[in-house]
Amino acid sequence: MTLEQLDNGLEATIIAVDWSLLEPGEGKRLRALGFDEGVRVSVVHRGVFGTRDPLAVSVGRMTIALRRVHARAMQVEPA
Repeated sequence: MTLEQLDNGLEATIIAVDWSLLEPGEGKRLRALGFDEGVRVSVVHRGVFGTRDPLAVSVGRMTIALRRVHARAMQVEPA
């Protein structure tokens, strides 16, 4: 399952990231924010309009706004 598909409030571990789906600069920023294999994440909130963009994702003690296109590149395994 992808991070985009993870239900709100559930924790998961990122098991793979398809960096080829992201622009090089975007991938670099996501890594700097802590998005990489082995990291525990959870979706805290989703946007309220039709696209449900962005996602508020908890990574460690931070909550980060993440576009759905970025969340689709991350494979997660629910905890």
